Amino acid sequence: MEIILATFSALFSVVNPFGAMPVFLTLTQDDTPSQRNQQALKACLYMVGILAIFFLAGQYVLNFFGIRIHDLRIAGGLMIMRAGFELLSPGGSKKKISPDVVEEGQQKEDISFTPLAMPMLSGPGAIAVSIGLFTTSLSYFDMVMILVGIILLAAVSYLILRSSFQLTRFMGKSGLAALSRIMGFIVLSIGVNFIVSALKALFFAE
Repeated sequence: MEIILATFSALFSVVNPFGAMPVFLTLTQDDTPSQRNQQALKACLYMVGILAIFFLAGQYVLNFFGIRIHDLRIAGGLMIMRAGFELLSPGGSKKKISPDVVEEGQQKEDISFTPLAMPMLSGPGAIAVSIGLFTTSLSYFDMVMILVGIILLAAVSYLILRSSFQLTRFMGKSGLAALSRIMGFIVLSIGVNFIVSALKALFFAE
């Protein structure tokens, strides 16, 4: 259970489904509630697939290119810190994808894979965290528990996106801005933790 909660907490702030709500509502404004829910469900299923694949196969990709896991954690930490800084700035959640991607999404009937699942939900930061979760000391049971944590994250993300219209009306712009800053601070802390843990492993390992 601890592994499931640790996986969920490590990924939730980086995935940040609350930050995806404004873009999700913009891209599905002409859809019926059932169509909107279907898009949210498919996006979250795609997210599970993307994060699970990078968790299971990411280490082998790194080995193929000769990249150490600590190198990835430093690079991923810098990317996560940048995302955190953007969330801390006014309107930061809107910067997660470019206006061109939003415009392209408005012309598509199915936005579940792009831009919703990637890069909104499972962007570079979430992928870096997923790869970083894998270590050679994990047992098969631990790996299953991490995958369960990813599935739990997708389920919560789906509920948030499904309720995005009601949440947006309830929280208002000021509430969403405050939530974005809270998420930004947590994401920034995760990025710092990634870098510090990698530097410790590189320079202070016995």
